[in-house]
Amino acid sequence: MVDEIRFVEANGLRFAYLEDGSGPLVLLLHGFPDTAHTWDDLRPRLAARGFRAVSPFMRGYHPSAIPDRDADQETLARDPLALIEALGADDAVVIGHDWGASAAYGAAALGPDRVKKLFVVGIPHPAALKPTLKKLWGVRHFAAYKLPGAANRFARNDFAALPAICRRWSPTWNPGPEEFDAVRVSFANPASLNAAFGYYRKLSPIPSPSLKAKITVPTVVFAGLDDPIAEPSDYRGAARMFANEYVVEEVPGGHFMHREHPEAFAERLFAHL
Repeated sequence: MVDEIRFVEANGLRFAYLEDGSGPLVLLLHGFPDTAHTWDDLRPRLAARGFRAVSPFMRGYHPSAIPDRDADQETLARDPLALIEALGADDAVVIGHDWGASAAYGAAALGPDRVKKLFVVGIPHPAALKPTLKKLWGVRHFAAYKLPGAANRFARNDFAALPAICRRWSPTWNPGPEEFDAVRVSFANPASLNAAFGYYRKLSPIPSPSLKAKITVPTVVFAGLDDPIAEPSDYRGAARMFANEYVVEEVPGGHFMHREHPEAFAERLFAHL
């Protein structure tokens, strides 16, 4: 069965999204290199528990529209808040992974009345991270992806860099080639690939306002026990950025833990829903 792609206007852009179920809204935000399909296992599980699970293709990721400028943190933070409103809800549970985590942290800080509960996967709060040589080496792509021609290099040899970067971030994961089909389809549109790299071009080492404010929304963060870059201690150390309930869930897997161990991940998540 092919998921039906729907569209909605939010924050000045036409977003494509996938949807399962009805009930209270759960908004699922993906990262890089990924698409809304990263939540294909979790969406129907949420629907079965009485939620309306919506995973948008993030700003610039085909078939969402291509923005006319690179996405900065404040724009990313406002996107989920605008999507909640555009989808006809007053508030939502927000789940974010990778760049979707940055957007989710920002949205919870800017619109605590709109975000009922926050779940973040694979990224400790950026404002609380202490750089070490190991971490800087682990995120060397941040610098490489800012360089001219980075998107074209990523696309070489049918996106050979795609499984390679996932292996680096999730060293215990052995995904089949089909795991990357949705990303290849999205990035086959050169403008979409360029827009995805725009997130990195716009990335600043100085936290922007939505990442400086303390989060007052109850939050659960998922730390992958096999993640070579972000350790559980990094998540625990970020507790100072949260002024409400803050829980660190340590789960098997690396950066893509929600796809590596979908059953275990969903079980832990539902314990907090």
